[in-house]
Amino acid sequence: MNTLPEAQTHPVVLVVDDEPEILVALADLLESAYSVLTASSGQEGLALLRLNPDVAVIISDQRMPGMTGDVFLAQARDVSAAGAILLTGYADIAAVEAALNRGQISFFAYKPWDDETLLSMVGQAAERYRLENELARERLLLRGLLDNLPFGLAFKDQDGCFIRLNQQMAQCFGRSVAETIGHKEEDLLDGPRLESLRQAQRELADSGRDQQVIQLPGEDGQLRWHDLTRVRLDSLRGEPAQVASILPDYSILIDRDVTDLLNLEQRLRQAQKMQAIGTLAGGIAHDFNNLLTAIQGSLELVQDLEPPKEASVSRLYQNAMDAARRGGVLTRKLLDFSRPRHLVCQRVDVRAIMEDLQGFMKRGKVPEDVRRMLDAELEGNSRFSSVDFVMPDEALPPVWTDATQLELAVFSLCINALDAQPEGGSTSVTVRQVARLLGRPVGRDHAGAWVVVQVRDRGVGMTEEMRARIFDPFFTTKDVGRGTGLGLSMIYGFISHCGGEVRVESTPGGGTSVELWFPAMDAELAEAMPAQQVEPVQPVVRVAPVAVTGQTVLVVDDEPGVRAVTSGFLQRAGYAVVQSASGAEALEAVAARSDIALVVMDVMMPGMNGGEAARRIHQLRPDLPVLFVTGYSDIGLLPEDVAVLHKPYTRAALLEGVQAMLVA
Repeated sequence: MNTLPEAQTHPVVLVVDDEPEILVALADLLESAYSVLTASSGQEGLALLRLNPDVAVIISDQRMPGMTGDVFLAQARDVSAAGAILLTGYADIAAVEAALNRGQISFFAYKPWDDETLLSMVGQAAERYRLENELARERLLLRGLLDNLPFGLAFKDQDGCFIRLNQQMAQCFGRSVAETIGHKEEDLLDGPRLESLRQAQRELADSGRDQQVIQLPGEDGQLRWHDLTRVRLDSLRGEPAQVASILPDYSILIDRDVTDLLNLEQRLRQAQKMQAIGTLAGGIAHDFNNLLTAIQGSLELVQDLEPPKEASVSRLYQNAMDAARRGGVLTRKLLDFSRPRHLVCQRVDVRAIMEDLQGFMKRGKVPEDVRRMLDAELEGNSRFSSVDFVMPDEALPPVWTDATQLELAVFSLCINALDAQPEGGSTSVTVRQVARLLGRPVGRDHAGAWVVVQVRDRGVGMTEEMRARIFDPFFTTKDVGRGTGLGLSMIYGFISHCGGEVRVESTPGGGTSVELWFPAMDAELAEAMPAQQVEPVQPVVRVAPVAVTGQTVLVVDDEPGVRAVTSGFLQRAGYAVVQSASGAEALEAVAARSDIALVVMDVMMPGMNGGEAARRIHQLRPDLPVLFVTGYSDIGLLPEDVAVLHKPYTRAALLEGVQAMLVA
């Protein structure tokens, strides 16, 4: 007679006997507290065990045809961990003793049995099965946790020998788990890690806990930051007396590689610092560029009125003009490092960009636009030909960036590398593809790979203190007059804007490595976009336009000096000029004068900014064009597709912009 189990919480008992009356009697005895399965032979019992792995207790008769109870229970051990009770007669005592010795049964009872005694045996066997199951479950959970932790974890006994550890921890010692078990930590260490252990042992003895963050060499030889935590178990909260009696002087060792976490924190601090400096730069840029516009424009107007006759005066005048121009470049760089402007991000083939850069560097000829954008004196151009470019054999995925800014960034880094080797040395530009950078969230359009451009030199290098400050605006390791300290700041801003990262490694006397990390584009997205065509940079020749005499231009600026210079430029070019000191005055002028053909308006003004003033002007005169001028503008303040002229501007740039607006 077979009985299938029902869904319930009672422990399951399997009764095996070839006599139906005994099966019924045992089922009646047990069914109030247990879920009972019955089988009339050992073969049927084994089949039920395979179908019901949750059987907690097996009660089997010894004398059964075909398979005796001890043989059945021996085979049952292969498929079930249930507790076993053997029912036997006095003549079977030898078989019972053999079964007990082999661990096949937990209890035995003579027939006829005593109900209370048998119920007690079943209860104890069921409880033992439950406890063993819980223990096995806990061991599996702990083993799964131990083996899948993202850091190293180990347990040591009172002698300091490892008794449990995961593979991550064993790798820290260059061994397998089996080769590490039973060894003391100090026997497996040397160098800084051994010194760290000795310091920790003193702290463990005093407080029961020690934590250190130290640098250790990784498998690739690169230094990595490790958070080493050691805890004595008897120092944990809970029941220290019980812990001390069961696990005296046992301890835990945790080893976490926190390099990426520290890099994330460093990037966050750097981003916050750059944002703060960028906000400060934006605050002063408007006023500073207004001053430069007034100075530079006034000098141009003075030259028109009274050109210098003496050579020395002419040199002083030119010095003043150059200083004003360089002041404008400096302000632009200060703004660009925190909020890059004029970026044209698109699909870019990094290999093509680097091959083009290599071409003009090998020729030792720097395009004029590169000179102007870097604002650097590039003497000794022949030294650029010594830079070695290393490209990978495999194809590189495209990246989403600005091709011109990438070229300028690498060229600027090459200049820094050459300057760091005044006596000559090795400078290389290496391009490679790597797997995903840890710790960086990326969007759905990212292919999961990175393209890295590395510029390395063997020069003087930097100390850790210097390396920590290299992205700070105006910080430079060069001599006075040989750099503004904004080059790396601008590169940092450009790369961050494109979703990438800058990594710098340097040691005093050991050279410097700067890596530009760009996230590769998703293949489907890359195929849908044309690649950026690499074209040689050509100098742009500006031709001052011919003014149309008689047209009226409204100049709106809250700075009297800027208004005067702008008006002077326009008047000398033949335009009629109306001036307003605010957006409100500009509205009144437009409403009063229908002859105004163009508005030249500052963006950042108190009361009503240029964007709001332009919107209200267009309500009065929808066809009236507006040319915005600004020293520092938030594009969000302006309508779309507007013309913007950045301060400080020259007369030629202003007149070109005005003429373009009037003939459009």
